[in-house]
Amino acid sequence: MQLRYNFRVYPGPGQRIALARAFGCARVVFNDGLRARQEARAAGLAYIKDTDLQKQVITAAKRTAERAWLGEVSSVVLVQSLRDLHTAYRNFFASLTGRRKGPKVAPPRFKSRKDSRQSIRLTANGFSIRPNGRLYVAKVGDLRVKWSRTLPATPTSVTVTMDAAGRYWASFVVDTSPDILPEAGTDTGIDLGLNHFAVLADGRKVDSPKFLRRAEKKLKRMQKALSRKVKGSNNRDKARRKVARQHARVADRRRDWQHKLSTRIIRDSQAVFVETLSAKGLGRTRLAKSVHDAGWAQFVSMLEYKAAKHGRSFAKVDRSFPSSQICSACGFRDGPKPLHVREWTCQSCGTAHDRDHNAAKNVLCEGRRIVAAGRAETLNASPSAGKTRALAPAQRVEAGSPRDGQPTVAGIPVLQDGEHVNHVVSSRALIGSRRDGTASRC
Repeated sequence: MQLRYNFRVYPGPGQRIALARAFGCARVVFNDGLRARQEARAAGLAYIKDTDLQKQVITAAKRTAERAWLGEVSSVVLVQSLRDLHTAYRNFFASLTGRRKGPKVAPPRFKSRKDSRQSIRLTANGFSIRPNGRLYVAKVGDLRVKWSRTLPATPTSVTVTMDAAGRYWASFVVDTSPDILPEAGTDTGIDLGLNHFAVLADGRKVDSPKFLRRAEKKLKRMQKALSRKVKGSNNRDKARRKVARQHARVADRRRDWQHKLSTRIIRDSQAVFVETLSAKGLGRTRLAKSVHDAGWAQFVSMLEYKAAKHGRSFAKVDRSFPSSQICSACGFRDGPKPLHVREWTCQSCGTAHDRDHNAAKNVLCEGRRIVAAGRAETLNASPSAGKTRALAPAQRVEAGSPRDGQPTVAGIPVLQDGEHVNHVVSSRALIGSRRDGTASRC
């Protein structure tokens, strides 16, 4: 299992310049490779192989006067940037041929120095962790890291990023074994919403914190000040950074809150079932701001990889399943109901239901049925549902270096207790997602 550990990095003035140079060189190599393949396609030539493209845009380019400055950064950075281009093309081709499931993947696009996020990735031969806790990056130097926890094993790769707020982060990818929790005696189904962020099958309701709505007044004032600045001026850049920092605070608060909630649910439940939601579709309605503020997709992703990490069962119930139409007591399907109907009474057995609580109990029953059946059996399931199992991707794609035969260093000896930093972990785990839509009772 691969986990990601994210730590704040504080480079010095000279190191910021070196990182900016590395960001720029990685971007240029990516764009040169993309341009070379586009020109070859326009000329009717064969697709340029990966090795030939690397020789053309890195090895040969360093010998020219126009690209001689590529030698000022680590070659690992350039090779990994070109590897990102190869991955983007493969994903695009797989999407065209249908081998890649899900939404269609667009072809690679050129990167800009004005992108809100700049990053470089290094494998094991381009970085190391010093005994004093500093992170050494080739041709950049020793970076000061705000450690919040120990690394369980030697990282296979690190990604150094700079976000729109000007903050620097080091994201380590570590190969480690799952941390299995003691068995819990309860299962839970979760119904996600806007008024209540989550309603659990046992009746607990978690209010939506609405971080963006609470920061809206301040953001409005800051964005108004930004719009009044002259384009291209230093004052406009300062105002832009202020807005970016405020948005980063909102995102950090939401992420921290969701991490705590998802961890608590995973620890308390042996199996977790949640209904899939089309956040992309709902993001095109009048509820768009509230939907994006809720962050359902990020929360479900946290539940999924934490369940794999801690040995819990996890399954998704297809959004076509009529969880709000079925009576959780007798199984009678009472028909669709408008959103303003929050409570209803079953016409068959007369049971009074809270709409969200009833939906959560139905999700729990359907999730148990999916896990017990092990495959999709219903009429409204997709033809491919239940026939394949795929690795759940990590939250960001990372390249790793094999560590076979090398000793594992457990932890960093210089971490101080009480230090805090936002961290994100992600995993690749074998998790099957099932599609189903008929009523079934527990």
